[in-house]
Amino acid sequence: MLDVRAIREDPEPFRRGLARRGLGEAVDEILALDERRRSLTARVEELRAERNRASKAIGRAEGEERQALIARAAECSAELERLEPELEAVERELADLLARTPNVPHESAPDGFTEEDAVEVRRRGEPPTFDFPPRDHEELGALLGVLDVERGARTSGSRFVYLLGDLVLVQWALVRHALDILVGKGFTPVIPPVLVREEAMFGTGFLPTDEANLYVTTEDRLYLVGTSEVPLAAYRMGEIIDEADLPQRYAGYSTCFRREAGSYGKDLGGMFRVHQFDKVEMFSFTRPEDSYDEHEFLVSIEEEIIGNLELPYRVVNIAAGDLGGSAAKKYDIEAWLPGQGRYRELTSCSNCTDYQARRLQTRVRRADGTIEVLHTLNGTATAIGRTLIAILENHQRADGSVALPAALHPYLPEGLRELRPRT
Repeated sequence: MLDVRAIREDPEPFRRGLARRGLGEAVDEILALDERRRSLTARVEELRAERNRASKAIGRAEGEERQALIARAAECSAELERLEPELEAVERELADLLARTPNVPHESAPDGFTEEDAVEVRRRGEPPTFDFPPRDHEELGALLGVLDVERGARTSGSRFVYLLGDLVLVQWALVRHALDILVGKGFTPVIPPVLVREEAMFGTGFLPTDEANLYVTTEDRLYLVGTSEVPLAAYRMGEIIDEADLPQRYAGYSTCFRREAGSYGKDLGGMFRVHQFDKVEMFSFTRPEDSYDEHEFLVSIEEEIIGNLELPYRVVNIAAGDLGGSAAKKYDIEAWLPGQGRYRELTSCSNCTDYQARRLQTRVRRADGTIEVLHTLNGTATAIGRTLIAILENHQRADGSVALPAALHPYLPEGLRELRPRT
């Protein structure tokens, strides 16, 4: 959530930044509501004070003075009956507008509103060349007997799959590979709750704007998380962290759930865009002045993990108008997928600055005792399903077998170095 006081004191940076998201009018709307709220608040407080003074004086007054005080107290009460509901309505309107207004993009985020407006930062590895027509992951999965889309759909509907056999072992190898790297860099491994309260979804910026993509239980109003970013951010909700204890870094493993509303017919088939998937997620709490260095650090870890898996990829800087609501800047890493003949998103990494922390009321206590809102960042260490797709398609052979990256060998059963078609 944006800081109303900061907008009031210097609105131009907010106006320019939000205009890059197509929301240039939002600042004026916020300022108008804020001014109305402040004016009403001052008048309501003045009336309450005057009514209290009159009420206290009534007991000491007599005759006409007493009647005048009673009349004045009644006038104050009547005006309060009119203004208090108006103030409450303005406060609700301002809170709702702030809840729906996204973060201000960083100046280094490129202009634009679509995926095509992202700017490539760097590229590593060369897409493989094959002397045979490459198969996509769905065909490979069926040939290898490790992916069952048909039974997934029969059991749960479209966008659900069964992983089977050795591919399950590869999944756990990917998890261990990512966690070993992260623990070695000082991250605390976490298995968080995947059902969270509304406060956690709101605090991370997924409510109210992304509700269409969330699964929610009807009786308890608990939300299934679409990323462990949500419970990791909420882990320190409402807390004050000493400056000396920052940064704090967490590596969360969880199953994630997304309705994929609005993506009907898009990437339907296989397991590229599914309702249920597993992920190892990085999350950092930092001092405000450190967050952009932390952002580059998290991206470097993503690149190390993907590089270890011998996957060709590129890093792109996402356009301002295509950022998620909480992000001020985001890098995506896109892996080359031979089955699609193009680069597709494998991981993302966002600096959310103080946007989430203000909503969650997570703050830092400086060495001099002052308290301020800290910064939060998140990044995908390994998106299991899409990483499995990239491994299958990039390391496939003509006979349908798939070589498994050497970095995963220490985490696999002895002798499991490749996936072979069913005989």
